[in-house]
Amino acid sequence: MNTWKQLEQYGQSLWYDNLSRSFISGGKIARMIDELGLKGITSNPSIFEKSITSSDEYDEDIQSCVREGMATNELYDRLTTDDVRNAADVMRPVFDRTQGIDGYVSLEVDPDLANDTKGTIESARRLWKIVDRPNLMIKIPGTEAGIPAIRQCLSEGININITLLFGIGNYTDVAHAYIDALKERKQRGEDVTKIASVASFFLSRVDTNVDKKLEGLMASANGDSKELQSLMGKAANANAKLAYERYLEIFRGPEFADLQAAGARPQRCLWASVSTKNPKYSDVLYIEPLIGPETVTTVPDETIEAFADHGTAANTLAQGFDEAHNVIDRLKHYGIDTEQVAEELQIDGVKKFSDAFATLRQNLERKRHTIEEAIA
Repeated sequence: MNTWKQLEQYGQSLWYDNLSRSFISGGKIARMIDELGLKGITSNPSIFEKSITSSDEYDEDIQSCVREGMATNELYDRLTTDDVRNAADVMRPVFDRTQGIDGYVSLEVDPDLANDTKGTIESARRLWKIVDRPNLMIKIPGTEAGIPAIRQCLSEGININITLLFGIGNYTDVAHAYIDALKERKQRGEDVTKIASVASFFLSRVDTNVDKKLEGLMASANGDSKELQSLMGKAANANAKLAYERYLEIFRGPEFADLQAAGARPQRCLWASVSTKNPKYSDVLYIEPLIGPETVTTVPDETIEAFADHGTAANTLAQGFDEAHNVIDRLKHYGIDTEQVAEELQIDGVKKFSDAFATLRQNLERKRHTIEEAIA
């Protein structure tokens, strides 16, 4: 059996961390559903920036939008929501077959709204209405301002993919926001059985950050160099396992029991940023140790190819909780607090998405002006 399809045996869903118009029209998404067992798609401003500006496949639509007199932000909305709607239609059979557990396509709100609760809610409502598909997930960063927006949108029946999570405390707040939103719906007598949400926990960036701190300690001879070296490349997976441990406490415990009895689904953990950044590490480092029930892994092309070629599927996620705690404790002993790292990474992650969004808008603005001049 294809190694990616083996994930199904262990309750994990494969989502594709990429989206482009040619993937839909050229049949790539359909083939991945058939050959790999693909069950969902995620997108973000960086993905759209690459897709739209690195090819000419959007130029005809851009020209049409410009002739309609669209502003740059309207143009961006048209291009991205069209792609997401079409991708959602391709994924719809998966959504129907899994009874709404999978088959989702994610679309992110403007990352410049990461610290604007009201603006995020308005953007989420607008995108949800434009795409108009039940298998859409709106991506909202799990920032301090994002969490009340997440709760409000979920309470209104909007499926939410919470992005840019790095810390256990932040993840816990997000899980409680989900539960509180469903409780609100249940108290109002509204359906809780069709609401879907994932909490996207980012991985490789954690190791990149922590490894730099470990290298600094080794360079200054501040600590046992052998032990410091042994901690390299361990923080991200340890952090993910502790997030899953918290997931089990929350969603398989009394806190969620009444909602589960009413037919509500748990908010699954999604492993994101799984491409290995350090060439010294295994290219399936963030796949093999994190396979387990009620989870999602969203994967770019290079990692899909690597795991298909030499990956091993096994039920690994619930193994090694004690070792994960030990890794985090040892890091803390050397002054590396993974919760502080998480705060740093979330701020940096918002900035990276905002920068990608700004670059995309600038490129669209240039294309728009060029076309306007040509048709003037």
